[in-house]
Amino acid sequence: MAKIVFMGTPDFAVPVLRQLIAHHTVIGVVTQPDRPAGRSRQVQMSPVKLTALDAGIPVFQPEKIRRPDAVAELREWSPDVYVVAAFGQLLPQTVLDIPPHGSINVHASLLPRWRGAAPIQAVIRAGDAETGITIMKMDAGLDTGAILSQRAIPISPDETGQSLHDKLSEVGAALLIGTLPGYLSGALQPIPQDDALATLAPRIDKEEGRINWHESAAQIERMVRAFTPWPGTFTTWDGKGLKIHGGAVGEGSAEPGHVVERAGKIAVGTGEGVFLPTRVQLEGRGVVGIDEFVRGYPGFVGAALG
Repeated sequence: MAKIVFMGTPDFAVPVLRQLIAHHTVIGVVTQPDRPAGRSRQVQMSPVKLTALDAGIPVFQPEKIRRPDAVAELREWSPDVYVVAAFGQLLPQTVLDIPPHGSINVHASLLPRWRGAAPIQAVIRAGDAETGITIMKMDAGLDTGAILSQRAIPISPDETGQSLHDKLSEVGAALLIGTLPGYLSGALQPIPQDDALATLAPRIDKEEGRINWHESAAQIERMVRAFTPWPGTFTTWDGKGLKIHGGAVGEGSAEPGHVVERAGKIAVGTGEGVFLPTRVQLEGRGVVGIDEFVRGYPGFVGAALG
């Protein structure tokens, strides 16, 4: 049976690792170093590290996997193949060349659409009807490797970044287990991507969650869903941050960023249509429904949001 080294870090990668442990021989796990997290900023182990330790699998946590000492450590493990899922570092050719069967990646989009670090958020923001998982043979580029298998799933109208993440992680684990035997035997031949169809989904930072009220209500509604739970979407009101945790597209119009009342509902004007916030959170306060928020802050109606 092939000796596999798995590389991954966040929750998305955990179902993949668990399936590999159940069906194959995982001789080691590579994950990102322990880092501070949460409000307390306490140092925490990655979900993948916790899963590996629970299974008694050796863990390696290089700060930079391209460093010569890290490459030497990986060579010592002498794997037959790498399996990668949301590891968080690009693998240089010196690492990709170590296992005789190369390296394969579980990517959360239908490549070549949405190459990059944030395909789940990108596909919801774009309003795509479907997405899926691609298993690809890795090269040194950013998600440019040849395709081994794909599985598509529909995107529901109320899909959030979290719900789609959870679905795709399970789909990815199942598709990988179905793909590995044919790949390792040589029966499954990689198909090159069409670079002309490629789109990019770069890493997201927190500031990208700031709402631009000049965009359409539909764009804002998709952004709110895509950025749930991270990085979240926000605006400003009365000098304070105001997070938007849910909303819908409404009929009518109003000045972008201005809060109005339409048919008994609180609405915010946008570049096209109005956005109907349903759950909000003022800086330093808890999440509440919009009606409760307005009862506590009646001056919200008629205000201009930043």
